[in-house]
Amino acid sequence: MVIVGPCSIHDTVAALEYASLLAEAAERHRDELFIVMRVYVEKPRSTVGWKGLLHHPDHAQDLGNTQYDTLPDLNRGVSVSRQIMLDVASKGLPVATELLNPLLVHYFEDIVSVGVIGARTTESQTHREMASCMPMPVGIKNGTDGGLKVAIDAMTASSRPHTVVGVDDDASLAYHISPGNPSTFMILRGGSKGPNYSAEHIQETQAALTKAGMKPNVVVDCSHGNSNKDYRNQTKVAACLAEQIAVGASITGVMIESNINEGKSVLILFRASQLTFSLC
Repeated sequence: MVIVGPCSIHDTVAALEYASLLAEAAERHRDELFIVMRVYVEKPRSTVGWKGLLHHPDHAQDLGNTQYDTLPDLNRGVSVSRQIMLDVASKGLPVATELLNPLLVHYFEDIVSVGVIGARTTESQTHREMASCMPMPVGIKNGTDGGLKVAIDAMTASSRPHTVVGVDDDASLAYHISPGNPSTFMILRGGSKGPNYSAEHIQETQAALTKAGMKPNVVVDCSHGNSNKDYRNQTKVAACLAEQIAVGASITGVMIESNINEGKSVLILFRASQLTFSLC
């Protein structure tokens, strides 16, 4: 499995151009690779910044400014985000996205084929409960320090039933009992202690998963800590993984960040006073 695509979707036209090219590649390599497109519409922030297409669906198109005083538009953001996922899926590409907001995820769960819990939220009980009721496989990333325990704990918790709190059709608090998700997998993304994609790291991870009673399914993120945050290093990581697979290593898949053009968008900030909105 290859989960590949933009770090996040900021330009829907470019995203569909990318999807068309990726769909052609998926068809060419269909006998060897199962290709899934990254359609990430929410961005977790360490401090502040643009939180993704879901929150600012229009401002993201204008990267000439570094700051915005205008308000987010979740109503439009949900619609635009759902539509881009549908458009990608209509090209025959399964969709992968990060599961970030436990309430907003229900607007997309019927389209998404692969969910991901990021390193910042792996330890969150709320996200473990959310993963336990998702109708798709969910990848869980190792912690930001590169440690495995927090992700294994998350996989264990997500596989069990939970009381999941939400909102019903009348906007009242409600809850249900999740069934537990039997289809979680580990995503190795490196960490503050360095990369973790070597053969030794893969074997160590699979052994730890087996000991914990989990399936030893491991996907390696070629970006983030494994690339030392330099996108050009992703090919080196992928080549190392290909060599391991060639000699029999059981690696479930890889994640790759890629886009039409290289580079990154500028930081977009949002300032507003205390305001309340209703999400339709």
